[in-house]
Amino acid sequence: MLDIRFVRENPETVKQNIRNKFQDAKLPLVDEVIELDARNRKVKAEADSLGASRNKLSKEIGQLMAQGKKEEAQAVKAQVTANAARLEELKLEGKELEEKILKIMMTIPNIIDPSVPIGKDDSENVELEKFGDPVVPDFEIPYHTDIMKSFDGIDLDAAGEVAGNGFYYLMGDIARLHSAVISYARDFMIDRGFTYCIPPFMIRSKVVTGVMSFAEMDAMMYKIEGEDLYLIGTSEHSMIGKFIDTTTAEEELPKTLTSYSPCFRKEKGAHGIEERGVYRIHQFEKQEMIVVCRPEESPMWYEKLWKNTVDLFRSLDIPVRTLECCSGDLADLKVKSCDVEAWSPRQKKYFEVGSCSNLGDAQARRLRIRVKGGDGKYFAHTLNNTVVAPPRMLIAFLENNLQADGSVKIPAALQPYMGGKTELRRK
Repeated sequence: MLDIRFVRENPETVKQNIRNKFQDAKLPLVDEVIELDARNRKVKAEADSLGASRNKLSKEIGQLMAQGKKEEAQAVKAQVTANAARLEELKLEGKELEEKILKIMMTIPNIIDPSVPIGKDDSENVELEKFGDPVVPDFEIPYHTDIMKSFDGIDLDAAGEVAGNGFYYLMGDIARLHSAVISYARDFMIDRGFTYCIPPFMIRSKVVTGVMSFAEMDAMMYKIEGEDLYLIGTSEHSMIGKFIDTTTAEEELPKTLTSYSPCFRKEKGAHGIEERGVYRIHQFEKQEMIVVCRPEESPMWYEKLWKNTVDLFRSLDIPVRTLECCSGDLADLKVKSCDVEAWSPRQKKYFEVGSCSNLGDAQARRLRIRVKGGDGKYFAHTLNNTVVAPPRMLIAFLENNLQADGSVKIPAALQPYMGGKTELRRK
């Protein structure tokens, strides 16, 4: 969320940013919120004036009563009563105006970084860099669920009976591989100085609206019926929420956390054939990282965060690339974002396995996450990035480590988490 003063002083900048994100329908909101803000400031000024006048008139009443001037005192009392009624009207009007302003301000997109490429949607995202050589073996790579089934490692039919489409049973070595990847990712991030965290898996609406847009919330979140609780769609929301309504001393920053959590998503809409199996599902597990830092440090942390994911995937012999998200593909709160994509030798292309985002002070402003520095208080910057999110990551792992005889190689980094196994053999 932007600062209303910034919108008031830079309306054309805000409008151009909206155009750059191809959200022209929101352009009238800029003038509307500026008008509402002007009215709100006028209301506050009148209320402040009446409040000061009330104190002055109260003293005057006391003086008049002391002098025996009861009629004059009664006249002043009548004025105080009238002022009180008007003040109540102004308070109600001010509250209504502030609610309208907040609703619009939470809809106007954040100002994107100048380096972000301008484009309408994800088809115009820009490849930044490749890491590792993408290899297509000289044998056929089966679909990922077929690889898992060859190890008796997945049961989608039973899961469909129990919970419906978009759920799964992972079994045996595949289930162990899933847990091994999560454990390895946890230790990988701890070794890089991040504090390990297991957050709440449900959050209140005040946190939901603080970390994401209304459109994202409707498309992603499962609501707990009859309670002010939502199942988390991604654990950074719960972790950022940890700092709601807090003020942190400047010298205590940055706060760097890595978390494990299950995640739950509606995943609305139709999906293509390549998003069957365990690619796009309603329930998955994830290792995440977040940073709360000073504004001037967020660009540096953004670079560090996506590199952590690249390094982890490369340690497991999986080629990856980074893709800069264009303006139209950025969620409204984001300043800058890139996807990490893993190589699929079966599809002969890359697919998304994680996303790194710098949100500037947008989340901090919504959640009132402040920093106390030498020159006063200011809003922190927040960032997040996926470390790894199986079972989708398992698709990349199995395809890139599959051998011609159907076995799956276990890279050295993961072997301690697999009981020393160097490979998985078919049942």
